[in-house]
Amino acid sequence: MRSRNTRRGMAVAAVLVSAGLVLAGCGGSDDEGSSEASGTSPGEGKAGCEQLTQFGDLTGKQVSLYTSIVAPEDQPYKDSFQLFSDCTGAEVVYEGSKEFETQLPVRVESGNPPDIAFIPQPGLLQSLVRDYEGAVKEAPQQVSDNVDEFYGADWKTYGTVDDVFYAPPLTANVKSFVWYSPKMFEENGWDIPTTWDEMLALSDTIADSGVKPWCAGIGSGEATGWPATDWVEDVLLRTGGADVYDQWVSHEIPFNDPAVVEALDTVGGILKNDDYVNGGFGDFKTIASTEFTDGGLPILDGKCAMHRQASFYAANWGEGVEVGEDKDVFAFYLPPIDPDQGSPVLGGGEFVTAFSDSIQTQALMTYISGGEWVNEKGKATPNGGFVSANKNLDIANVASPIDKASVEILQNPDAVFRFDGSDLMPGPVGAGSFWKEMTAWIGEDQDTQTTLDNIESSWPAS
Repeated sequence: MRSRNTRRGMAVAAVLVSAGLVLAGCGGSDDEGSSEASGTSPGEGKAGCEQLTQFGDLTGKQVSLYTSIVAPEDQPYKDSFQLFSDCTGAEVVYEGSKEFETQLPVRVESGNPPDIAFIPQPGLLQSLVRDYEGAVKEAPQQVSDNVDEFYGADWKTYGTVDDVFYAPPLTANVKSFVWYSPKMFEENGWDIPTTWDEMLALSDTIADSGVKPWCAGIGSGEATGWPATDWVEDVLLRTGGADVYDQWVSHEIPFNDPAVVEALDTVGGILKNDDYVNGGFGDFKTIASTEFTDGGLPILDGKCAMHRQASFYAANWGEGVEVGEDKDVFAFYLPPIDPDQGSPVLGGGEFVTAFSDSIQTQALMTYISGGEWVNEKGKATPNGGFVSANKNLDIANVASPIDKASVEILQNPDAVFRFDGSDLMPGPVGAGSFWKEMTAWIGEDQDTQTTLDNIESSWPAS
C-alpha cells in the first residue's frame, strides 16, 4: 500500500522550529555555497552534540524542510530539532503540505527546492534522482557512515539509486502484525503462535469453538485492495524469501511466477476459507466490501479472533479501547513459514533527501541519520506513533506498546526487512492492477492464476 503519510488529511504550515518565526515556504538555504566550518560550535562540551561540533558555529543559518507531515503530528518533529539548534545554532524552517507529492517535483523543476524533504517512498526518490539530474545531492560520507552504523544494510539500499547513496532513513512502520484480544486468548487458553503451522492449528481450534478465527477488510475507496496486497507481500517473504521477493518487485521474475502462485494460494488458505473468515461480516467475499478501517473491529465483540494489519491500525480501534499486552487489544508478529528465511518483516518508512549541499544541510542530515535524533523524537512523541529501525533508539523512549513491539521486531538481529512491494512497483501495477485484481480475487472469487496473469500483463514494457 502507499505510505500512510500520503493519505493524511493535511494543511500547509510553515514554522521556524527553533525560533518560533513563521516564514513563507522557502526554497534553498540562505548560504547555499558555504560548506566550510568556521567558528566554535555552540555544542562544544554539550551532551548529544558530539557529531555536530565538526560543523562549527552555524548561528544565523537556516535549513528549509518540506514534508507531508502536518498538525498535530508535526509538533513532535519540530520539538525533536531543538537539540540540533542548541548544538549548531542553525534554525530549521518546517513546512508541511497536503500537496507535498505534487508540489515537490514542481519546486525542484522550477529551481526552488527545499534544502531537505522527507520522502515517503523509495519510488519517489528514484524519480527525483532520474528526472532532475543533479537536483538530489549525494549523502555526505558522515551520513553514509551513520547509516552503516545504526541501520541494517537493507535500509541503505532503499536510499540508493543507481549505486549512489542519497537518502538515510527517517521513520519506519511494521506491517507484519496480527491483532487479537488478550482477554479472549486468555479466557480460551489460546497461546500466541510462533510458527505458521501453529497459527493454522490455532485457527482450526478457534473455528471449532464457533468463533471465526479471522476477520478482514480491503475496502479503501479508490485504493480498495491494498490490504490484500500486503498479505501477498508478507507471505511471499515467508515462502520465497527475500531474494525471490526482490526479484518479483523488480520484475526480474514475472508477477505470475510459480513462487507468487504459491504465496497467493497460501493467502487464500486463510482469506478464501469460509471456515476462517469473515468474522462478523459474512462469507469470504464480504472482505472486498468491508472497509479496512472496520476490518478488525469484530474482535472487540468476540466475533473473530485475529486480524492481520499494520502497526498503524492501533489508531483505528476507537475511543476508550486500550492497546497493550494485557489491555483490550494487542498484536503479535506474523509468524514465519520457512525457518530458513529468518524473521521476515514487511514494512514501510520515510527517507531524508537533500537538495542542497550547504554546511547547515549536511549538519541536519548528519543529526537525523545519527544516534541522537531518534531518541529526541521518541521523547517528543509521548502519545505514541513513532518507530525507527535505528539501532541506537532506546525502547524506553518509545511511548506506545505497539511502537515498542515494532522497535523490538526491527532491532531483532534476525530481522529481514523488506519495503512494501506495491510502493516499489510501477504505479500502474503497484497502485493499479495489483489492487484491482486482488479485489476481484476475493470479491469475485477470481482464480489465482488469472489474477496473477492479469497483473503480469499490465506491467509496463519499459
